[in-house]
Amino acid sequence: MKLLLDENLSDRIIHKIVDLYPDSEHVKTLGMINTDDAMIWEYAKANGFVIVSKDSDFHQRSLLYGHPPKFIYLRVGNCPTSKITQIMRDNLDTIIQFERSETESLLILA
Repeated sequence: MKLLLDENLSDRIIHKIVDLYPDSEHVKTLGMINTDDAMIWEYAKANGFVIVSKDSDFHQRSLLYGHPPKFIYLRVGNCPTSKITQIMRDNLDTIIQFERSETESLLILA
């Protein structure tokens, strides 16, 4: 499974979840910091990524356009990287089911 973490999440998360989510990337490693959300959306769509973000703009985009790409909305507010990492690890089964779903385009985790 390929997750694309948005810039509002630490790039250090990737190294802590890559065992569960291989081929995942952070926008920083792709040179996409300060890139327009529409471009990130199109990149994820073209390259088979599921976007992960705390950005409500992606939430609105997912409601408007559906999928692909799929979107995981982390509604956790300001919290440490360790909490985000734990949420991603604890919800592996839910995220896998979401990614495989033919109809779901949005997953909200809190």
